[in-house]
Amino acid sequence: MRIFSGHYDGPTNFLEHYGLQPHGPVQKLIDKAVVERCIPYVPWDRGELAVSPNSVTDFGSGVVVYPGPYAHYQYYGEVYGPNIPIFEDDSGVPTTFRSIPGSTKQPTGRKLQYKTDKNALAGSFWFERMKADHAKDILDEARAMAMEVANGGGK
Repeated sequence: MRIFSGHYDGPTNFLEHYGLQPHGPVQKLIDKAVVERCIPYVPWDRGELAVSPNSVTDFGSGVVVYPGPYAHYQYYGEVYGPNIPIFEDDSGVPTTFRSIPGSTKQPTGRKLQYKTDKNALAGSFWFERMKADHAKDILDEARAMAMEVANGGGK
């Protein structure tokens, strides 16, 4: 199988020829595909966490960012505390929890319970789980983009 034929002008030109340079079209495609394909795996209350990378990620950098401490504990799936229970009704069951003002949160060892009514695949370590299911799809898309760029399109 022949992988490469033609004139080789060094690694920089080779990477650019295929759109593989940092912030190039292939890396942008990969970063955007990761965000989109992670959505079904991200915990979903109002959907803000699932789409939060769109406002803070530098697409093409190779780093997808889910901002804030909320994303951290959701990702790792562990309750952080100490927390104050909030009772918003007469059921006797806390409806939510708030941080103790001025305290530093620490992992408690208790696993988070994720709602799966809106995102059936919601849970911790969503990137790893998405990657297990879709890495080949994303790589196939990246390969196709690299060939399109090399053939004069997709830039």
